[in-house]
Amino acid sequence: MRVWLDDIRPMPEEFDVHAKNAGEAIKHLLTKKVTFISLDHDLAEEHYSGPGYSGYSIIPTGYTVACFIEEQVELGKIPMPEWTCHSQNPVGKQNIEMAMRSAERLEKSK
Repeated sequence: MRVWLDDIRPMPEEFDVHAKNAGEAIKHLLTKKVTFISLDHDLAEEHYSGPGYSGYSIIPTGYTVACFIEEQVELGKIPMPEWTCHSQNPVGKQNIEMAMRSAERLEKSK
């Protein structure tokens, strides 16, 4: 499964799933079927309303998902997906890339 994480941009045709928030992306990662993920950093608060929303003062981002991947790969709970970061936020992109490269190193060290 190829996951596109972005709250604004339309999903390109080569992807299977459009996740608009971190929780949706994590839900798909937990299926262990994600083979590729493209991450945006900034995700709008409007996509975090509804049941279970507790009004976070800090909205989860693509970096949240990257850190989740890093942790879960280290624990051996999910396979390391191929990935890219399409964020226009330079600091956010740098943070995502750092976490994802760390996850790749952890996967290779097993």
